[in-house]
Amino acid sequence: MISSNNEAKGFYKLNWLQRIGFGAGDMAQNLIYQTISIWLLFYYTNVFGLGLKAAALMFLIVRLVDVIWDPVVGTLVDRGNPHWGKYRSWLILGGIPLVGLAILCFWNGFSGSLLYAYITYVGMSLCYTLVNVPYGALNASLTRDTNEITILTSTRMFMANLGALCVKSLPLIIAIFAPKVINPVTGKSTAVYNTPEAAPAWFITMSIFALVGLALLIFCFTQCKEKVVMDKKEASNVKVSDLWMEFLRNKPLRVLAFFFVTAFAMMSVGNAADSYFMTYNVKATPLLTTLFMWLGTIPAFIFMPLVPGIKRKIGKKNMFYLFLGIAILGMAMMYSFVSIPALKGNFVLLCIAQFVKSTGIITATGYMWALVPEVIAYGEYTTGRRIAGIVNALTGIFFKAGMALGGVVPGLVLAWVGFNAEAAEQSPLALQGILWLVCVIPAILLALAMWIISKYDLSDEKMDLINKEIESRA
Repeated sequence: MISSNNEAKGFYKLNWLQRIGFGAGDMAQNLIYQTISIWLLFYYTNVFGLGLKAAALMFLIVRLVDVIWDPVVGTLVDRGNPHWGKYRSWLILGGIPLVGLAILCFWNGFSGSLLYAYITYVGMSLCYTLVNVPYGALNASLTRDTNEITILTSTRMFMANLGALCVKSLPLIIAIFAPKVINPVTGKSTAVYNTPEAAPAWFITMSIFALVGLALLIFCFTQCKEKVVMDKKEASNVKVSDLWMEFLRNKPLRVLAFFFVTAFAMMSVGNAADSYFMTYNVKATPLLTTLFMWLGTIPAFIFMPLVPGIKRKIGKKNMFYLFLGIAILGMAMMYSFVSIPALKGNFVLLCIAQFVKSTGIITATGYMWALVPEVIAYGEYTTGRRIAGIVNALTGIFFKAGMALGGVVPGLVLAWVGFNAEAAEQSPLALQGILWLVCVIPAILLALAMWIISKYDLSDEKMDLINKEIESRA
């Protein structure tokens, strides 16, 4: 335990209720936004009735809107001082409309309407930014202590993956709900989760996820209080152009931003393709699909609590190399198990590959959020301004750029290989295209991410010196 004198200088320790409360905010966002990220393209093409090319273009346009909107939100957050707290206020102010629009994204009342899809998806994305940017800044406002930030990030990722476990159970949930909704008397139906008849079950499931998410955002709001923030006088001078100025002069921020692009592109491509992979390549039942997707999350509960110890043992950069390499190995295993005739159809081997792949992805991409407070502190050290909202807006732009690739690439690749959502059997080329999306393209992006993170030069020792220097100036 550090002394109260050090705590007065910003190196605060949090209790476990506060840590869990902070993590609840990311669990909420996963319940809402990861459902959108993983399932919305699949829902649009197989249930709602949109064409692949139209849906892919819409995903790209929404991300371009985000590029304009995120800096505005970052500036608004840094300049503002709402009564309930600089950052945590937005968990409520943005969370309520986010929940409403997320539910409407999965309402089939205007089935096949591209205009309706645009209105709800764009609106949901704008509200998500109003929650996500200040939530990201909230981490850096709770403490300067690097070890505490690591614990906070591990707790956050543990909680986030609890939400992800629910999201990845969606095929099983829909398969259970669909017959009850379609034929409540007998509870029997031939409908499955990837048909238009299952639309009411999708709507009910998203409604439950979103409302639970809102309750978690409220819990996060009650447990978090900003302690390390920019003073009001300095905040009044923040402007949108500060975002790109900070990007140009803050090298660690640039490295992290490009890492976010590749990491989120990799995750988004794989996540969007998983549902197609299990439906058409593996031909799994909803139960097996859910089990496979659970294995994409379960490693978080094993390895994220170990991150603080692993980082102390081998260092943050070597930890990235280790787990990114493990993820590439898992993708190579998965490709082999599906492509080699003697191994094809062995679901146990496929699950092993999924577990190995997910162990690497979850640990590496989970810990990257602990670097955001570091680049914020580095910017404060070099310029004297702690513009946490601006920095999180910038990382938001880059992770949404990655997600844009993740949303566009699957749709374009599937269109190129001749995927047909109405066909029960896909052509060999279409099946190969799905496999590229699950294994090959993400592995290439992971290799690029390893090279990018090699350029990050803020060690824990350096960060401790930087934070102490900042506090001594104050």
